[in-house]
Amino acid sequence: MGEQAAAVDITKIDAEHGFFDEFEKPDKERWKAEATAALKGAPFDKVLYTRTYEGLTIEPIYCAEDIEGLPHLGSKPGFPPFARGTRANGFIGEPWRISQEITLAFPQEFNDEARHDLARGQTALNIVLDRPTRTGLDPADAPEDEVGARGVSLATLADVSTLFRGIDLARVAVHCHAGVTALPLLAMLAVALQDNERGVNCLYGLEGCVGGDPLGVLAADGRLAVSLGTAYDSLYQTTAWALKKAPKLQTILAQGHPHHDAGASSTEEVAFALATAAEYLRATIGRGLTVDEAAPRIRFGFSLGSNFFMEIAKLRAARILWAQVVAAFGGGVEARKMTIHGRTSAFNKTVFDAHVNMLRVTSEGFSGAVGGVDSMHVAPFDEPIRTPDRFSRRIARNVQVMLQEEARFVIPIDMGGGSYTIEKLTHEFGRAAWSLFQDIEKNGGMERAIAAGTPQAMAAATAARRAKAIETRSDVILGTNMYANLGEKKIDAPLVDHAALKKARVAEVAHHRHAHLLYSLGFKLTDIERGFAGAGGDALELAIDAVDSGATLGELFEVLAGLDRDGERPAATPLKIMRRAESFERLRQQVESTFARTGKRLRVFLANMGPIPQHKPRADFSIGFFEVAGFEMLGNSGFETVDAAAGAALASGAPVVVICSTDATYPDYVPDLTRRVKAAKPETTVIVAGKQPPEVTEAFNAAGVDDYIHVRANCYEINRKLYEKTME
Repeated sequence: MGEQAAAVDITKIDAEHGFFDEFEKPDKERWKAEATAALKGAPFDKVLYTRTYEGLTIEPIYCAEDIEGLPHLGSKPGFPPFARGTRANGFIGEPWRISQEITLAFPQEFNDEARHDLARGQTALNIVLDRPTRTGLDPADAPEDEVGARGVSLATLADVSTLFRGIDLARVAVHCHAGVTALPLLAMLAVALQDNERGVNCLYGLEGCVGGDPLGVLAADGRLAVSLGTAYDSLYQTTAWALKKAPKLQTILAQGHPHHDAGASSTEEVAFALATAAEYLRATIGRGLTVDEAAPRIRFGFSLGSNFFMEIAKLRAARILWAQVVAAFGGGVEARKMTIHGRTSAFNKTVFDAHVNMLRVTSEGFSGAVGGVDSMHVAPFDEPIRTPDRFSRRIARNVQVMLQEEARFVIPIDMGGGSYTIEKLTHEFGRAAWSLFQDIEKNGGMERAIAAGTPQAMAAATAARRAKAIETRSDVILGTNMYANLGEKKIDAPLVDHAALKKARVAEVAHHRHAHLLYSLGFKLTDIERGFAGAGGDALELAIDAVDSGATLGELFEVLAGLDRDGERPAATPLKIMRRAESFERLRQQVESTFARTGKRLRVFLANMGPIPQHKPRADFSIGFFEVAGFEMLGNSGFETVDAAAGAALASGAPVVVICSTDATYPDYVPDLTRRVKAAKPETTVIVAGKQPPEVTEAFNAAGVDDYIHVRANCYEINRKLYEKTME
């Protein structure tokens, strides 16, 4: 600091105001005046205020007065309304569970990799089932390309026993989305854990969730393997059974993931998940459970998107809203606590420049930890491309390990508490999501909403707005619609022999059936139906007996499908689940496929007019604009005359010519250059870099200019049309 630094006499510091009493405190209006001056004429509201897909406005700065009077501010961690978490000590002593998904196809493969990962920081077993297992099809009855695809194939008791072999379930929690109903899988799990070396108490102490989510499946797939009445009966039976036999295990899932992955906003995701859970409460309470028994058995699944502060606010607001819902049902304080499994977004991950996904999940995992998840999956960077390997799983897992062990996120309780931004967003998010939830409830609940296509339509509308923003690049996807890396080394996606995989699984199940040809099995399967008319848990106990006699998952599902207690199985318009980068990825893959097949790539010639300082800004913009499609850019250091530029453009043979210079010089170059190129090669597409005034555009168009590229142009549409015109 040198001799000019003044020493501070700490004995003279005002005890009430501290060090800052001598400084003037600026108010928000003064700050706004300074900020407006710095913008130099740019509109303050348009530049500094951000409108989100949730319909909320993000302000550039938040102050103490912005959060005055917010109803949740006085609450403490572990106390209603649980904005600050459901535990008084936060993550101290018990961090969130590192619950990484494992998607190997064969049970033994799954077990090998699970034990490997659990020995290296993972603390919960996240079981992803393939589609046939979730929908109740044994491998022989399933489509060939679905068996073992992006999840483990389970059909027999031996499969489930293999899955958990050597894993200490007294220490490791389990998370599994079982599909429309968890009853068949729970029956298998119960027998497997009774038979393993730890004995029956392993089941009693099992923590986590093996849950069914029938409305989530209906929204995602548009159909169910059983009727909704049977699905609700199963929720009741599994929950009542778990209360007695596995008191730490949750049996119901209310997931926002399908809606998020269809492009829904975060408020829509939360509102739909809350409405789903409210439907499950009504169904299970109406069948005999109390709200205090049913509500704690529900686990919520939320995706964690890229809007950092919004995602933190989402988790905090969701806890507040769920506490209100359960309170309205008459639930006690403990029943109002929400359990959240967070999953980094699948919607925003990319195939091209996929290593950037590592950066995306770091931010998303950060927001999950600050927001207070109870368990979390951080997606490996290659998840959209292939079954993640040990390397990619390790990198993803270590994001969470570092947050806990190195960054020490487990120490502060409610890390976001007191932040003006987070507290205000929590309140505003909660109001918006609650309003949507109330609309769904007023119109008959989530079941009716899905049947009417309401959440599907809302997600599609939001997805369309997102798509427009992505195509015009007002929303940036690094490496995909902006800053493409044409020199990247592609990630190999090994070819999967689906036929051989299915053949192996069919043989394993056939061997099981041959070894369990018991006359009593048919009777025991028939008995399960009787259990649905009995006390809670009877159906699951009878299913356990059937598993003991050799029943497969498919056979248990057949029993449930045969019940059809309320008539036909429901059908709905399925959500359109996608990734937001898919349009650009498809285009670039078409370009790459054309190049691999023909050796030709669409070439774009830059007609750079004038010296480098004159043309470089728009030349650089043009390169970035067309490289996202994988086009070959032909650059140069600039041309002094139109004759030189036209001659070079025609000599290049490029079907697209982009004129790059300044608005002031364009009238001298564009009309003449365009006419010369078009006269010699009429099919050439001529584009001007930079948006022009209407009168200038009219004159340029008359000369033959085909299009204009600028920051508001639809990058995807222009590139797609160029590819279709010149390469197809």
